[in-house]
Amino acid sequence: MQIGMMGLGRMGANMVRRLMRDGHECVVYDINPASVAALVKDGAIGAASMEEFVGKLSKPRSAWLMLPAAITGKIADQVAALMEPGDIIIDGGNSYYHDAVDQADELAA
Repeated sequence: MQIGMMGLGRMGANMVRRLMRDGHECVVYDINPASVAALVKDGAIGAASMEEFVGKLSKPRSAWLMLPAAITGKIADQVAALMEPGDIIIDGGNSYYHDAVDQADELAA
C-alpha cells in the first residue's frame, strides 16, 4: 500500500519508518528539506513541494497530515485543492476533534 505523509516531525517521521518497515511505500513532504532527505535515505519517496507530493501519490491517493493544529486546516484545504474526488486526507495531528469534523464536512461538500 502507498501512503503520503506530510509533516515529518518526531511523530510523522516515526510513522513513516514504521510503515516502511511493514512494507508500505511512503511519499513524504515537509517544509524542512532535511527531514525529507533523512527519510529518503531510509527508502521513502521524497517531494520538494506540495504539488510534487500529491503528484507522486497513486490514485486513489491517501495523504496523512501530521501537522500542528494551528495550520492543519489551511494545509488540508491546500492539499484538497490538488486532489480529486475519492482521494483521502487523514488528519493525524492534534486538532480539536470538532474542528476536524467541520473540516471533513467542508471537504466532502
